[in-house]
Amino acid sequence: MKRVFVQSFGCRASQADGAAIEASLKNRGYIAVREAASADLIVLNTCTVTHSADVDARRAIRNFQRHQPGAEILVTGCYAQRAPQELAQMDGVRWVVGNSHKPRIADIVTQPSEEYHGQILISDISGQREFMAAPVRDIRDDRTRPNLKIQDGCSNRCSFCIIPSVRGRSRSAPAATVIEQVRDLAERYCEVVLSGINLGRWGRDLGSQRFSDLLESILNSTAVQRLRISSVEPMDWTQQLLELVAFEPRIAKHFHIPLQSGCDAVLKRMFRKYRVRHYSSRLELARRLAPDAAIGADVMTGFPGETDAEFNASVRFIEDQPFTYLHVFTYSERPGTVAANYAEVVPIPVRQERTQILRAISERKNREFRARMIGKTLSAVTLESQGTALTSNFVTVRMSSRRPANSIVDLAISDLDSIGLRESSSFRIFKDGCNHEASMP
Repeated sequence: MKRVFVQSFGCRASQADGAAIEASLKNRGYIAVREAASADLIVLNTCTVTHSADVDARRAIRNFQRHQPGAEILVTGCYAQRAPQELAQMDGVRWVVGNSHKPRIADIVTQPSEEYHGQILISDISGQREFMAAPVRDIRDDRTRPNLKIQDGCSNRCSFCIIPSVRGRSRSAPAATVIEQVRDLAERYCEVVLSGINLGRWGRDLGSQRFSDLLESILNSTAVQRLRISSVEPMDWTQQLLELVAFEPRIAKHFHIPLQSGCDAVLKRMFRKYRVRHYSSRLELARRLAPDAAIGADVMTGFPGETDAEFNASVRFIEDQPFTYLHVFTYSERPGTVAANYAEVVPIPVRQERTQILRAISERKNREFRARMIGKTLSAVTLESQGTALTSNFVTVRMSSRRPANSIVDLAISDLDSIGLRESSSFRIFKDGCNHEASMP
């Protein structure tokens, strides 16, 4: 029996794709392994959202070819869809499979074929109208929070983003399929993460269905203990969706709302479909409805033409918002995007300096948020990393004692910790012949 090692780069949707690839290969008799050194087949599921993502993929291919020359290498994902010839020319690459053919990987590697280097299987993905994803019943043994991809592609055309070109238009998994998979996963996992490329657009291609309708159907039709929603664009955070996340106890108290810039002029050049006043109105409602919820955002620095004044306006906006964390990205030119042709390029050292400024703001805001949790009791799911748990509001907690992974627990928070927060310790004291339990930091 052959052994397969799957490595995924990039977003939650990509991680879900990787899990689906692994599951489909296991169904064909492959044994999944955790170390590439013991694999007969290596599958790299790539990202191409930035130049550094491409570099990471090429570095991984060279490393595998050098250290596991006997293994077959298959490269798939967004980089494979964007630049298949570039990858096919690399030593050791047997197959390059675009996103257009990704669900067929198990067939591709098990069917007899000619032994030659750099076989490319790809087609134009812009015409895809159906959601394509292999079903996932189990995830890796070392994970406790499965990512279930329920939407793929994006019909927006942000000027900096290559993803619509490599993922295609927005496509949704049928509601019945999603409910069936959540019901199945809920039998083994406490928390299920719903992911997608443009998750809030789920259902728009299916008629009158909307993402909030799907969430309510999942809650009504399954026994899932906790749903977590990954990133949803600002214009899709309707009041109905905000209230559902805030008040439904089985949905994690976590809002991730991409921002990209806190300056209207930059947002306009990015072709984003909102302005800062729209964005802040969502955050104001989210904070009012769920005061202890996590509120995160993606922010980009160094977009073409971003002046000092525009960056400073973005900084002021971010400082004024109730963010609990930021994912800060340095702008990276992507061939084939509109922004790649913009003439006013921000020097890379300036981009990097601005990234560091925003990351420092993020660290301070996150520490302030975590400090507000001291003295509270937070619901969390225990993780595969023994002694840690992830709270509903997206903070890692170092537990005072080990619990089995994949359980929902209530944790009394005593202090900050290098990984996030620390649970109060419990100890027993004897007084007047009685056994009491007390807590200490």
